[in-house]
Amino acid sequence: MYKPTVAGSWKGRVDVHDGEEGKRWHQGINLLNLTEAVEPADAAQPIAFLGFCCDEGVRRNQGREGAVEGPAALRQAMASFAWHLDDEVMLFDAGDVYCTNQNLEEAQKQLGRKVQALLSNTYKTIILGGGHETAYGHFLGIKQALPAGQRLGIINFDAHFDLRSYTQQSSSGTPFLQIADDLAADGAAFNYLCLGIQQASNTQKLFNTAEACGADYVFAPAMQVYNFDALRERLQQFMDQVDVLYVSIDMDVFAAAYAPGVSAPAALGVHPDMVMLLLQEIIGSGKLLTLDVVELNPKLDIDNRTAKLGAALLYHVVQQWSQV
Repeated sequence: MYKPTVAGSWKGRVDVHDGEEGKRWHQGINLLNLTEAVEPADAAQPIAFLGFCCDEGVRRNQGREGAVEGPAALRQAMASFAWHLDDEVMLFDAGDVYCTNQNLEEAQKQLGRKVQALLSNTYKTIILGGGHETAYGHFLGIKQALPAGQRLGIINFDAHFDLRSYTQQSSSGTPFLQIADDLAADGAAFNYLCLGIQQASNTQKLFNTAEACGADYVFAPAMQVYNFDALRERLQQFMDQVDVLYVSIDMDVFAAAYAPGVSAPAALGVHPDMVMLLLQEIIGSGKLLTLDVVELNPKLDIDNRTAKLGAALLYHVVQQWSQV
């Protein structure tokens, strides 16, 4: 099911006496109804947010439910950001796709159709999850919108590979194996780099699957600022092999002190500064096509800490991406 965002949904501080100089994101957001025909935006840099209100995949994966509320929490955390965007930039809210009656597969198809509509009309697209089952629905749209011959690269900031078997059913733990199999069926390469892997959180079966798929990965302990030069070189080598990039940010990649509001918090996870530095490299490559933020669980958050971190990352992504 899909619902467009209604007027007044974005609310935040208003600095009346500052006029245009006091503008904030909630005052500049444009609403986009994807039930209607989507036309290219009348802007040089259109950036669209689309929510995926779903944690059915988390439930199937025996995780703690609550990510269904992630899109609303991210919007709330972004609403009062100060507006420092150029005139050619427009921000759009394209509404939400919902998973109803535990029908994850249909919700993912619906998400794919909406993503395709946005990407095919030149919108830079940011998906607000939702559990990491968001990734497969997101990919379904990328697959349809990707020009023939373009090599897709997937960069996943995550403590987990999410390469579990989906023989019995798909879940938040299976999306990248589903993507790998879809690409293989089309004769395309699975270019997958996972940054922030926790050895203790991935079984030997998952490491074997990663090797069989040709996945590349970096362990969380190596994701340190002192190791940045080596990480940047490894990232650059990966990006050189592809034409466009899909980036997924799973909030459980971060240390629990920064991101307590996730289904599977990591006590010794990655520092946000490290992810920010690598995101800057990714966006600076000019190859970023689309991005999602997933696994925010507001029910488990502390003082909106995780929502604020996810929103802060998106603020910097939008600022830099709008200039590429």
